[in-house]
Amino acid sequence: MKTNLAKHSWMRWLLFIAGLEIIAISINLFYGPINIAAGGTTGISILVDAVWGINRSITVFVVNVLLLIVAWIFLGKTTTKNIALGSLILPLLMQITPSFKATENDLLAVIYGGALMGLGVSLLYRVNASSGGTTIIPMILKKYFYLNPAVTLLCVDMIVIIMNIFVDGWNAFFLAAFSQLVTAITMNYTETGFDKKYQVRIMSNTNLEAIRERLQADYQGLTIYDVVGGYSDDKKKQLLIVVDTNEYGSLITKIHEIDPDAFIITSSVAKVHGGRWGM
Repeated sequence: MKTNLAKHSWMRWLLFIAGLEIIAISINLFYGPINIAAGGTTGISILVDAVWGINRSITVFVVNVLLLIVAWIFLGKTTTKNIALGSLILPLLMQITPSFKATENDLLAVIYGGALMGLGVSLLYRVNASSGGTTIIPMILKKYFYLNPAVTLLCVDMIVIIMNIFVDGWNAFFLAAFSQLVTAITMNYTETGFDKKYQVRIMSNTNLEAIRERLQADYQGLTIYDVVGGYSDDKKKQLLIVVDTNEYGSLITKIHEIDPDAFIITSSVAKVHGGRWGM
């Protein structure tokens, strides 16, 4: 079923709240109880809680408000409004979400916490939203110093991660750094999807029309390109088709049944939109 988030504001709000709540769960059930600060204002709140015992949601709220003021000054009213909602709702969700140690294994805690953090942030990206916090700093640095926001955000997070050494030792530092890797991997797969597909390009000197008729009967979305041979300069046709990974073997078999010498180039694609695959 096709879904257009732009036409369904209720779904955007649902994903927005779900993303923030997943982040709150990762903090309250996995990172917070073992004092692992993996970056961001939530990481700062964990360090403050470990040292001074101040409620994590209060710290996130105070730091986020201060950063929103900085954003208002340096980034303007429009940008600040776009990130204010997530900045203010996250500490509220952290306050109402139960906080307890979900697992006694610290390594499992950072794996689950990192995966949930990556999923939550990806959901926010999906609806063009943000939880605010330390993401404001890279935005300012990009505007005034043209620095890459991905690099500067990593630097900010690394400062928070390094602080684990002074609060809870080297073991906490390595666990926090590892959790960042888990978060990055999760975000990559959440954005691109686990359901990879194959893009297949087919050329045949003698049987391309027969291959085309066979594939049109069995598959949807076949595309035909006009190409020129690099060696012969002859004008030729090339077929392009996208199939699920479980269809690839039978596709190759069907092509080779018609022309065993057909030239086939296959590449993996992460996302396909439109047609039978929906949005």
